[in-house]
Amino acid sequence: MTQESPAVEVDHVSRWYGNIVAVNDISFALNGGITGLLGPNGAGKSTLLHMLAGFLRPSAGGVRVLGEPAWQNPAMYRRIGLVQERESVYPFLSGYEFVLDSARLHHIAEPEKAALKAIHMVELESAMSRATGGYSKGMKQRIKIAAALVHEPQVLLLDEPFNGADPRQRLQLMDMLRAMAKEGRTVVFSSHILEEVERLADDVLVIVAGRLAASGDFHEIRKLMTDRPHSFFLRASDNRRLAASLVADASVYGVELAGDDLRVSTSEFASFTQAVAGVARRAGVSIYEIRPTDESLESVFSYLVKR
Repeated sequence: MTQESPAVEVDHVSRWYGNIVAVNDISFALNGGITGLLGPNGAGKSTLLHMLAGFLRPSAGGVRVLGEPAWQNPAMYRRIGLVQERESVYPFLSGYEFVLDSARLHHIAEPEKAALKAIHMVELESAMSRATGGYSKGMKQRIKIAAALVHEPQVLLLDEPFNGADPRQRLQLMDMLRAMAKEGRTVVFSSHILEEVERLADDVLVIVAGRLAASGDFHEIRKLMTDRPHSFFLRASDNRRLAASLVADASVYGVELAGDDLRVSTSEFASFTQAVAGVARRAGVSIYEIRPTDESLESVFSYLVKR
């Protein structure tokens, strides 16, 4: 790896399976810190991580990690760690044996010492002698992370790493990943949960339907998500009177009466939700129900793609 080479470089990469396109012409470069891959389930996050890890060959474009091609480069595994989302522990091995085997596969000089250190990092010493088949989902995630850390990789790739972890475990894992980033390592993790990315990532790659919808500073992208158009369904004691009052509010740019429902469009989510109760009170109207029409992550990402 030269001084100028990014830790991770993806150059116009696509991956397809027959007629199904999983990743579509994605390019980015990373060098240190924590980057979150954010997108709905099925967006292509796992496929992208597997190409970064050298497990999948790109159908087009190139992937380089630490200055070297990722595909057909087994020597690269000494410097990267991968935690897959799917079940990948051997249930008959204890947690310690599982991590120790990983250390031995990497030909670490003192594998026992390295295994104990990695298990300590994920705070799983109390269960390390138990068979992993009896672990909870969160414990299995942590022991997989320990196995991926045992050789102290320069690049760590994590696919939905917090699945099954309780709140305290999530905080501990996040603190551990932040410490690794401060040491100069590159951490890439995928998630479909906005709050996880917000709390941990320095930068974010937003992926939807295999395409890179947005990339860069999380807070700037989060602002785009919040400021996008929103729609709400309302049901009140007098929909017509409430509609007339809402039209005059600065946060509202569209009102539609449809049967027993009132649909309101706004580009200012926070302003509208704060103002609607006061508008109804001044109009002498009682609100029975208010709900967003579509606040799913898929709708957020689709908006970013169309911008």
